[in-house]
Amino acid sequence: MAMHQSKFIRNIWLGIENLLLHKLRSFLTMLGVVFGVGSVVAMLAVGEGASKEALAQIQKLGSNNIIINSIKSVEEETTSTQRSIMSIYGLTYLDYERIYTNFPNVHKVAPAKLIRKESRIGSQALELRIVGTSSEWFELVPRQILAGRVFDKRDVENLSAVAILTEFGARRLLANKNTIGQPIKIGGDSFEVIGIIKTEQGQAGNIQIPDQQVDAYIPISTVRKYFGDIFMKITSGSRTLEKVELHQIIVQVDNIERVEAAAAAIERMLETFHKKKDYEVSVPLALLKQAEATKRTFNIVLGSIAGISLLVGGIGIMNIMLASVTERTREIGIRRAIGAKRRQIIVQFLIETVVLSTLGGIVGLVMGILIPAIITFFSDMPTVITLQSILLPLFISVGIGIIFGLYPAINAAKVDPIIALRHE
Repeated sequence: MAMHQSKFIRNIWLGIENLLLHKLRSFLTMLGVVFGVGSVVAMLAVGEGASKEALAQIQKLGSNNIIINSIKSVEEETTSTQRSIMSIYGLTYLDYERIYTNFPNVHKVAPAKLIRKESRIGSQALELRIVGTSSEWFELVPRQILAGRVFDKRDVENLSAVAILTEFGARRLLANKNTIGQPIKIGGDSFEVIGIIKTEQGQAGNIQIPDQQVDAYIPISTVRKYFGDIFMKITSGSRTLEKVELHQIIVQVDNIERVEAAAAAIERMLETFHKKKDYEVSVPLALLKQAEATKRTFNIVLGSIAGISLLVGGIGIMNIMLASVTERTREIGIRRAIGAKRRQIIVQFLIETVVLSTLGGIVGLVMGILIPAIITFFSDMPTVITLQSILLPLFISVGIGIIFGLYPAINAAKVDPIIALRHE
């Protein structure tokens, strides 16, 4: 056993020495594998990073959640262009009640009314997006509480004049003032700041993540009392009155397996009570499944494109080894004349090609790991290098050395020793 191991190690060193006799040629041949492996690792890292980011954005919306948004129907848009006095559309408080009471699989429901108002603390002013909602919102859209607290059911029932600011809004408005308990003017009315939360921004598929940096969360009962359901929308110099009771409803289903069925049932209910298509039902779970399928396809396509580079590298190895067989015909003849078997000649040439492709694979891995790091550093694009994306191209590069080295090795073993000894 030890003797076989020593022979194998000796053959490897012999292969390395033969390659070092033609350093430039070996290096240029190896480049095909280097770029092939490097491109496979880099492309898979970029694809994995993009997929992970998309999946993370979707998961922030909640896999058990259904998001229903108010939208203007085609008829409503046409009416608006004709400068109607008031535009009435969207979800209603009755829709919220029906969803909450009529669907047994619905676990929690959070309504949201969205209004933009000028807000002021002392001399600091900022236009905030007021999110009138219930206490369930902070359970369905969990966010880190940086200071204070979020409002509860008692605040909603008592129509409390309290507000929760985002970190961005708090920094802009509060500046050096005390944070919690500070009075804030919103649209001319006074509210007490009871908490500050951290938000998430972004878009997952066609669903906008509910947060904005300029949000202020107020109990929905308080929003109805102070601001009502009718507000003025100013666009391109024209002013339009709009009545929207609820801009958004987030529904949480008790079981992830029932999410899509519950979404379909809610959509059927809305169709019954809405004459116009003035709502949109979005299911993050469906987006999640679609994103995972897209991720698999994306990785296969990227891997295939990069794999072509490895194939070209393999052809380069085979070409150079065929030339090497011709150059070393006399050497092969001498080895055969002193007793070397065909199997030993094949092993010798195979070891050389495997050493060449493996070294190229290792250098390619280093390059493939550096490229995503550079991309992330200069563009802030997330990249993820997985163990699979490292091992797969490395094994492929070794396999290419064996597959594309086999034909030249067999050709070398077939050389007639008598003719080989006469070769100049």
